[in-house]
Amino acid sequence: MLVSRLGPLVFRAPRTCFRRVLDRNSTKVKFYSTGNTKPAASILKLGAIGVAVGAAVGTAYSLYSASGGKTDHKKHERKLPAVIGKRPDIKIAKRIISPTDKSGLDLVLFQFQTCPFCCKVRAFLDYHGLSYSIVEVDAVLRQDLRWSDYRKVPILLAKRKDGKYVQLTDSSAIVSVLASYLHDPSQDIGELANFYPTISFFDDSGAKKEEVMNKYFIMYQEKVPENFTGKTTRDERKWRSWADDELVHLISPNVYRTRKEAFETFEWFSEAGEWSVLFPQWERNMMVYIGAYAMWLISKRLKKKYGLTDDVRSHIYDSLGKLTSELKMRGTKYLGGDRPNLADLSIFGILCSMEGCSAFKECLQNTDIGPWFNGIKELTVKSKGHAVINEALLRNMQHNIT
Repeated sequence: MLVSRLGPLVFRAPRTCFRRVLDRNSTKVKFYSTGNTKPAASILKLGAIGVAVGAAVGTAYSLYSASGGKTDHKKHERKLPAVIGKRPDIKIAKRIISPTDKSGLDLVLFQFQTCPFCCKVRAFLDYHGLSYSIVEVDAVLRQDLRWSDYRKVPILLAKRKDGKYVQLTDSSAIVSVLASYLHDPSQDIGELANFYPTISFFDDSGAKKEEVMNKYFIMYQEKVPENFTGKTTRDERKWRSWADDELVHLISPNVYRTRKEAFETFEWFSEAGEWSVLFPQWERNMMVYIGAYAMWLISKRLKKKYGLTDDVRSHIYDSLGKLTSELKMRGTKYLGGDRPNLADLSIFGILCSMEGCSAFKECLQNTDIGPWFNGIKELTVKSKGHAVINEALLRNMQHNIT
């Protein structure tokens, strides 16, 4: 569009100069000649240069526009997971210690206690009996994420063999990296993380998007499991994707359906996340009241975005019905058969984010999800590290003693 408008001007300007040069009565020619004995030749030369420059600029801009403009070089930009030299000096809220953990991993999870994606990561960690530290991030101020260019949760820092920490983002990618490592602990988790680069691109509206490649794939390398089949693997990836693309989008519209439910939900968040212990009272109140009101408003936008009716409960009932129907068709307790697989844990983790809300209680009453959910919960509780050290409480106790 701009080229079509500039083009006539670029080529018309030199012709105008020529006409004025040929018009010896032109006062502008006499003015710009400033006593030059050959003003016409000089301006003809400048006009020729103008034509050449104009043509070059027009051609360059045409190619520039056709290739996508200033953002084209960023299409499909590939970034490996970030690496930092040492762990940030951040207050650890909890340490989950598992006596049976033989992985050798040093993990720090930056999270919101009831974030669906954070719950998904914790479900995997707890089910597999891994030890890890937790940093509870202020949902409003997010001060504990200042060290990172990535301003969302979850973030999992994992110590590499060289002592540096790789920064893992995207809950599904985190689960896949950890599952790949547990399959073969001889691998460096930092090298495994490089199989999951972030690709940036621009959608049809021109908005920049980022996506983690391979986030549903497990890197078995040469050690493929004996029970590995293409069908079961594709099926697992399908249900993991379903959890991210469908189920998770139904959580907010349901738990923040009304202002009353939004405040009840955030009060439960405060209790589950021990906000009264981890944050000053003013900060805790800000998180509850501002957060609840903001999420109530956001949930209305999400409802419209995902085409949900005012009866948002019916949508989550239908979605959970897909899972229970699949289990009935297979005749198995879990999608993974006798034991939960990564798809089971992903769905379970997302549902855990609403466990203390009215919406979840109604889901248990109006769907058949109960036996599946409670079965995974029982297995996860048994394998989860039972030694929890709340450093904030310890500091308070020590302060009171002294």
